[in-house]
Amino acid sequence: MIREAVVTSLDGAGRPHLAPLGLTGDAGRWIIAPFRPSTTLDNLRAVPFAVASYVDDARIFAGLVTGRRDWPLAPTEPGRPPRLAAALSHATLAVEHVEDHAERPRFLCRVESLVAHRPFEGMNRARAAVLEAAVLITRLRLLPREKIEREMDHLSIAIEKTAGPEEREAWSWLVEARERFYAPG
Repeated sequence: MIREAVVTSLDGAGRPHLAPLGLTGDAGRWIIAPFRPSTTLDNLRAVPFAVASYVDDARIFAGLVTGRRDWPLAPTEPGRPPRLAAALSHATLAVEHVEDHAERPRFLCRVESLVAHRPFEGMNRARAAVLEAAVLITRLRLLPREKIEREMDHLSIAIEKTAGPEEREAWSWLVEARERFYAPG
């Protein structure tokens, strides 16, 4: 199982970095597998702790993949990375083992704590569509344009039918990013 979360890591000087990542569940642990090169990879090597923030605000995922990185943070346990202030809940993770890999090293993490902050109020198709589109935007260099366009067209149906203002804003950021990528010249 892969759970989408926003992972906060710290560099050696204690500065936080946010990254939207799919965490893989494995025997009660979470695996963080950032691509090389990445800030998250460097940070986890320097400071072997992370915080996974579980959010329902689609703008955060869309914002992070389109360069909007200034999201409010809140402290967690001493010596651990902060969480997103908007998190419904967060898990503090400690790296137990690293499996090296040429493309995506795997950081096997135990859950030190799991803290709930506010209730989850249900599913929304537009939020799911924004999340899927955010993943597509991270793959613009990897996937054929036709696939990106076809998938975005399909996802736009959920936006048209079920989105609120936050999902519409997030969607607009993703569409702008796609348009910039494919712009001539």
